[in-house]
Amino acid sequence: MSRRRKKLPTAPAQATIESLSHDGRGIAHINGKTTFISGALPQEIVTFVYTNQRGRFDEGKTLEVTHPNPDRVTPKCAHYSLCGGCSLQHLAEDAQITFKQNILLEQLERFGKVSPKTMLPPLRGPIWGYRHKARLGVRYILKKEVLFVGFREKENPRLLTDIKHCEILHPHLGQKIGELRDKIDEISIKDFIPQIEVAITQNRTALIIRHLKALTPDDEAKFIAISQQFNFDIYLQPEGVESIQLFWPKRSSELLTYEYPELNIEYEFHPNDFTQINFAINQAMVKQTLELFELKSNDRVLDLFCGLGNFSLPMAKQALEVIGVEGSPLMVERAKRNAKHNNISNTQFYCADLFNNNFSNTPWFAQNFAKILIDPPRSGALEIIQQIQQFKAKRLIYVSCNPATLARDAGELVHKQGYKLVKAGIMDMFPHTNHVESIAVFDK
Repeated sequence: MSRRRKKLPTAPAQATIESLSHDGRGIAHINGKTTFISGALPQEIVTFVYTNQRGRFDEGKTLEVTHPNPDRVTPKCAHYSLCGGCSLQHLAEDAQITFKQNILLEQLERFGKVSPKTMLPPLRGPIWGYRHKARLGVRYILKKEVLFVGFREKENPRLLTDIKHCEILHPHLGQKIGELRDKIDEISIKDFIPQIEVAITQNRTALIIRHLKALTPDDEAKFIAISQQFNFDIYLQPEGVESIQLFWPKRSSELLTYEYPELNIEYEFHPNDFTQINFAINQAMVKQTLELFELKSNDRVLDLFCGLGNFSLPMAKQALEVIGVEGSPLMVERAKRNAKHNNISNTQFYCADLFNNNFSNTPWFAQNFAKILIDPPRSGALEIIQQIQQFKAKRLIYVSCNPATLARDAGELVHKQGYKLVKAGIMDMFPHTNHVESIAVFDK
């Protein structure tokens, strides 16, 4: 027999907030039990309502702030209280930076038992309209005959927030979401469209329309009209990612481009490829990495998790040779293509599963490198780091989107692989969210 879900208290309660959790919620203790309260900041007294009760902790959302924190600000977005796209718009920008720096240092100490000798100044950029990539959910509610286009709700991720605009998404689309929703509402198979992938460059806005049912000729005409009215590139995805094709406008290449003007590099990429969502911070991150590496003309560099060559090509302009390794065959081919596109000939790219402990049969594994760059996914890079002494590199730079796995891997580098953590800092890739992008420098 299944247990009945405990009925939540309906009456509002009051709490004094002690600190912030890693996901940006206020932490209070009520009758000895930890309670996470969204929309609350440290040292505040808030009135809240319970949204969930579990064995070890409770959850709630703020209704009213009686004594506000001095760093509290009014959120810019009208959808902020409901939409799960952001979690920190109620916290001042400088305080967000401090919060993320503290998370990085805390995680390094907690999971790695390490601390940097020097903290790097935070990399900062635009805090509104910065997001160039996103996935918008689409849902048609038949009973209400209403279409939602937006991000998941804060308190209930199964539901979509009906948004008319998004303040962090690039304005090419962010200020047109309501208009796009109205146009999608005219499509006959709108209830078979679950999501829209978005990729925005300096001069193009690409939408990948996932559809579970074939478009009618009238639907196709409507998507052409959407493309023409908003200057959107429309891609259609009837099945898996391999089925994605440019639908309109017709042109010879399905690829988009982004540039590093300072480095005279132009990257080609497919809108479904992984690229950083914040172009300004990405460029600043690459520039900072080059400065931290202090590359010499005779340096050989290993770029692990190299993707389409985001770091590889800039480093190749200063080093003797760059070897890039990536797990996706498609991205390896993209990196090779980008090197050729930019007339860069001192790079080699290999496909390898970097989460596999056995690299002995790979040609790059038997070589030595002066410098190593690691830019892994959220799961980190422990498997390859456990064998990092093989390469005899004097300096290693680790770019991370997850401070917990960075901290774990930093502990391995310092305590077992003979490196010292000399510098670390955050990069504000995701303003107004709890995501922490960071960079760490290790020396032998």
